Amino acid sequence: MTFDPMGEALDDEEVPEIVDDAISNNEVVLFMKGTPQMPQCGYSKRAVGLVSQYRDDVETVDTLQNLGAFREALDEHSGWETIPQTFVEGEFVGGSDVLAQLDDEGDLAATLNAADADADVEAATDGGSDDDELDAPF
Repeated sequence: MTFDPMGEALDDEEVPEIVDDAISNNEVVLFMKGTPQMPQCGYSKRAVGLVSQYRDDVETVDTLQNLGAFREALDEHSGWETIPQTFVEGEFVGGSDVLAQLDDEGDLAATLNAADADADVEAATDGGSDDDELDAPF
């Protein structure tokens, strides 16, 4: 199989509808350059890696099909033209730097509505004073 970077492009008129549909019909959507299997920029690779740590049901949209039109359409939703962009329940979260910051602060799972986010928060905030619950090799 060969990769054709000049494959079929989307018409400018199609892109806003694709963006609107993806944002409104998916709990989490990542607009990126390339695909999760073949990201076409470092920021997209970083974003998909961060999101996939917590969610495996993320919709991704390859913006390289018409980069200019995707930038315009996304700007209407987020006020940003840069890609990648992540939306959760229709709300703009940010690009790879924001995702990395949320991850560093321990908030990315909750932001992405990950199924185990509540358990992670409880484990992190639990005093851990009960030695019987420790799972240690000693």
